Amino acid sequence: MTQRLFLTVTRACNLRCTYCPTVKDDWPSLSESDAIRSVDLFCDMFGGGDIKLFGGEPLLVPDVVRAVMEYSAKKEGISKVYLSTNGLGLNDEWFNFLRSYPKGVLTLSMDGVPDAHRRNRRALDGVPDSYDHVVSLMPQIKKTPRVVVTQTIPPSTAHRALENFEHLRELGFWRFNFLPGYYIPWKDNQIDALRAGFEGIASSVRSAWDKGENLYVRNLFTWAPTPFFNSGLVVDSDGAIHPTNMGLSGSLDHTLEDTRVGDLDHPPTREALETGAERVNALLEKHLSERVMTSTRRVDEELTLFCRGLYAPFAEYKKARRAAG
Repeated sequence: MTQRLFLTVTRACNLRCTYCPTVKDDWPSLSESDAIRSVDLFCDMFGGGDIKLFGGEPLLVPDVVRAVMEYSAKKEGISKVYLSTNGLGLNDEWFNFLRSYPKGVLTLSMDGVPDAHRRNRRALDGVPDSYDHVVSLMPQIKKTPRVVVTQTIPPSTAHRALENFEHLRELGFWRFNFLPGYYIPWKDNQIDALRAGFEGIASSVRSAWDKGENLYVRNLFTWAPTPFFNSGLVVDSDGAIHPTNMGLSGSLDHTLEDTRVGDLDHPPTREALETGAERVNALLEKHLSERVMTSTRRVDEELTLFCRGLYAPFAEYKKARRAAG
């Protein structure tokens, strides 16, 4: 299994999305030197793997992001560097850099049609509209390799999941990651809408594959022991080290001392990371309400069923593409 370093380069964000749990105020951001120390620690501990740059919004500290990416380009053990962003910090300079960066994967987060996207993504004063900004970048996005759009699906717009997917395809996206809202309450009718949306999206995906069209679903190739939250070497924006990034959530920030296994000055052993990771699910059960946990399990099951239904069609799609040369 590929090892992963998760860098929360900052908790700051220029949006206030209704479904996002990340604590955004009164936190430091990683310095360039600490971010690079994190990469070295990761390579020393695991020999390398993939790096994921998270926030908050990572491009609010562009110098740190750039430093990590440039440093990682020279590290033989680093396979890929994922940059997860709402897109507001992207510009021509960034796209020129990304197109020349062989290890990069750009992950853009969007919800779908304009009113569905704007319903849940509220910008701070003076911040441009994120939908309009990303759409203005589509000519650049289409020329950039390895761009994935994360289609977020909150409860309030679950009934429009298929419509939103089709809109994102019409914009020109073809690599998708689907992210329903985790660790928030869902009503029964919203779960039903999510199921119907996934069924419609699956049908659309199969139709595209039957026609030989390029369409990639990243969820088919990812698995995590805990829904939504990532496990691995997690370096928070204050330099603390955890085996999970569950402490990003405002409802779970009081668990940070429970999950902390060290910091950049006193790094943990691999064994300490693994032991800490084994405790994550129990901590979630302890600190979150039964309603939230039940909703999360149900939502995750719908995503799992969606993926299971696509494995066989994807195998046929790949077989047909190989046969076509």
